[in-house]
Amino acid sequence: MVTIDRVETLLVDLPTIRPHQLSMTTMQGQTLMLVRIYCSDGSVGLGEGTTIGGLAYGAESPEGMKLAIDTYFAPLLLGQRADDVSFLMQRLQLAIKENRFAKSAVETALYDALGQRRQLPVSELLGGRLRNSLPVAWTLASGDTAKDIEEAEAMLAMRRHCIFKLKIGKRAVAQDVAHVAAIKKALGDRGTVRVDINMAWSELEARYGIPALADVGCELVEQPVASAAALQRLAGKYPIALMADESLTGPESAFALAQVKAADVFAIKIEQSGGLRAAQKVAAIAEAAHIELYGGTMLEGSIGTIASAHAFSTFHALEWGTELFGPLLLTEEILATPLVYQDFELHIPQGPGLGIALDEDRLQFFNREQRKTSVSLVTGA
Repeated sequence: MVTIDRVETLLVDLPTIRPHQLSMTTMQGQTLMLVRIYCSDGSVGLGEGTTIGGLAYGAESPEGMKLAIDTYFAPLLLGQRADDVSFLMQRLQLAIKENRFAKSAVETALYDALGQRRQLPVSELLGGRLRNSLPVAWTLASGDTAKDIEEAEAMLAMRRHCIFKLKIGKRAVAQDVAHVAAIKKALGDRGTVRVDINMAWSELEARYGIPALADVGCELVEQPVASAAALQRLAGKYPIALMADESLTGPESAFALAQVKAADVFAIKIEQSGGLRAAQKVAAIAEAAHIELYGGTMLEGSIGTIASAHAFSTFHALEWGTELFGPLLLTEEILATPLVYQDFELHIPQGPGLGIALDEDRLQFFNREQRKTSVSLVTGA
């Protein structure tokens, strides 16, 4: 019987290639909360919890996830049968309310270790993948129209992305629409354009902005307003797809949104859903309600990104592709072998578990605790 011997968490601070501007914050870097679950047979599973801008996006932060796992999750996992992933996640679910991002990280680590023992990719443990690569959108979020056009042109030239999502919502609606129009005009038919408003608009602003965006060639609007009720009132009114994101917090919310036809598309995120299996449940609800799917991101690093890819590869349909570009926003690599982005798609590893391995030297270099220790030794603190 293989049991869980140790649960380790660490915070990894990584710089980004540029500031990433959203309606609620501007990110200057990214912090990953990594969890490693050590099993009695020597297998070690990896998981990741990440948020957008600390607590600016939601109720969980990397620091909070680490504290929750160390204090509350680990005692419930230690000594338990490592193969019983469903039982372990139910045990956590009954004992710990919410903490969906932390639960996703732990579930990922459990499946990664199980996959290594069974010599199967995580996607096979989740029912089997239907695709080996996923189309990936790139988010343009500098806030500068000329810079965003230059960035999009570079992505097209590299054949890395031809789908572009623009972060808007910080400026007046008319200014945002003009920004989108200029970028779409520059790209023409070479790239598709979508927008994410991150709940920044009032319902009245949305009633003006959504049709204006449709007129300039935008194909999808993500979470323009905060409430599900407002989303419902906007859905089906304009010739453009409306996508739910922040309103989608797992299977229960997915059912509620589907029941009232509040969106054309669901942006599924493993962390926001509460884990890999929960994300699959959200996809099943969408499929039953004839709602199309998009594989979302919390700007995860490589571990969270590839865990998402394993889950998304099992979806029966993925009509709007994914935005699993998180690792490309980072300037530093912590994997021994980087993920492969080629011909506008992310290729999913074939190896057991997640199919990835960490570069331990790089990991420790960016480990927050390690860097604190190094600074203390240098300063004599």
